[in-house]
Amino acid sequence: MFAVKEINRNPSLLPNITLGFHIYNAYHSDERTLESSLMWLSGQGQTIPNYSCEKAKSVVVIGGATSHLTVSMGSLLELYKFPQLHPFLKNLQFNDSTGNLVALDKKRNSVANYDILNYVTFGNDTEVLVKVGEFIPQAPLGQDFIIQEKAVVWSAEQRKPPQSRCSIICGPGLQMKAQEGKPGCCFDCVPCPEGHISNQTDADQCVKCPEDQYPNQGRNQCLPKVVTFLAYEEPLGMALASIAACLSLLTAQVLWVFVRHKNTPIVRANNRDLSYILLISLFFCFLCSLLFIGRPTAAHCLLRQTTFGVMFTMAVSTILAKTIIVALAFKATRPGRRSRKWMGSRAPIAVILLCTLIQGMLCGVWLLLSPPFPEADTHSDREHIILGCNEGSLIAFYFVLSYMGVLALASFVVAFFVRNLPDTFNEAKFITFSMLVFCSVWVSFLPTYQSTKGKMMAAAEIFSILSSSTGLLGCIFIPKCYVILLQPHKNTKKTLKNKFSS
Repeated sequence: MFAVKEINRNPSLLPNITLGFHIYNAYHSDERTLESSLMWLSGQGQTIPNYSCEKAKSVVVIGGATSHLTVSMGSLLELYKFPQLHPFLKNLQFNDSTGNLVALDKKRNSVANYDILNYVTFGNDTEVLVKVGEFIPQAPLGQDFIIQEKAVVWSAEQRKPPQSRCSIICGPGLQMKAQEGKPGCCFDCVPCPEGHISNQTDADQCVKCPEDQYPNQGRNQCLPKVVTFLAYEEPLGMALASIAACLSLLTAQVLWVFVRHKNTPIVRANNRDLSYILLISLFFCFLCSLLFIGRPTAAHCLLRQTTFGVMFTMAVSTILAKTIIVALAFKATRPGRRSRKWMGSRAPIAVILLCTLIQGMLCGVWLLLSPPFPEADTHSDREHIILGCNEGSLIAFYFVLSYMGVLALASFVVAFFVRNLPDTFNEAKFITFSMLVFCSVWVSFLPTYQSTKGKMMAAAEIFSILSSSTGLLGCIFIPKCYVILLQPHKNTKKTLKNKFSS
């Protein structure tokens, strides 16, 4: 009782464990000793072999008043693998340091002291041999057997559960998993699951890292995740921003060429107003890709998809108006056709405004009902927190893309059907090819966008914006700039009638 009290009082001896005890009578009788042992094993006064209703787990038994009773208990407890402490050792025998048998008689004719060793069962069914007392033969009677306050001294190594008899030690980064059909001390060491760590030996289960941290390679420590986004400072962001700036500058130069040569036949023949509108919209299409680079903010997330949708709709609707003009111009050459009156009207401008207004209304509904917002993605990448924009309503996002796709398809179909008109109206061939490039880029974009995560989604959309806008600029305007700047002798009404569009 004294030993239990002293051990419980000292938290450094058995951390997180409280010892208790039961006392059973032996009556100096082997039969009563065995009966008391069975009552202890069964619990609650039962004496049923191999049955136990004990809730608390007993770990050790202190033997009877005599060695004879202790041996009687040992015969039964040995079957259940319970260790015993013997408070009376006068009739027991010890081996000294040389291996010789030393008998302790009643006269206590021995000069050597003996350490008393015993096993103290751990919670995971492992054990270690420790000193629990000391026997001093020459001490006065009653003081020969000492269990003192510091009898059980735990070293730093002993505080760790030792290696099991049938299993290896599970080090940090591993957790114990019981083996089916085997004793409780038998287990496998399995790696911690993804996102979990263990930083101690023989962990029952691993601990999940916080959302803003991730396990190191050994899965024994949580490391902070690095915040990342498509930044201007990194090579990919710098390259995309540089390309966007150069293409927008190129578009501005093409617009300057068309304005400076606005009275030449090639510029007049291709509807100057529509060419100006298309070049201006392409200029902003290139610039809107810059909204996808840099640290996402609320303003960036609100503006980038809507600006992109409106600007591209204006560009595609302008091309649609151009194809309509080509078709009407061909019909207007036939006598008696009423379509001639549409050639000089504002009908193409009205088509552009109507198509762009519809897209603007779709974007407005999107912003009112479920607008995009900044989001920190902690799941897509193991080691990074990816800052990006949550599109809010994906349905609205795909409506915007689908509407733009319908306009592009309409432009392609009309241009395709008028592509074989006489050479005077052959701008339809350039429009057909440009819309084929445009549609191919965005059809490829959709599966790519769905299969990428994080900042690569933004990079994929920027690439699609730049490549499709470049297709429109290159196919429609570069051939005309080539003639205007490098072959001005062909920029005449006579040559234009045979070679270029009207």
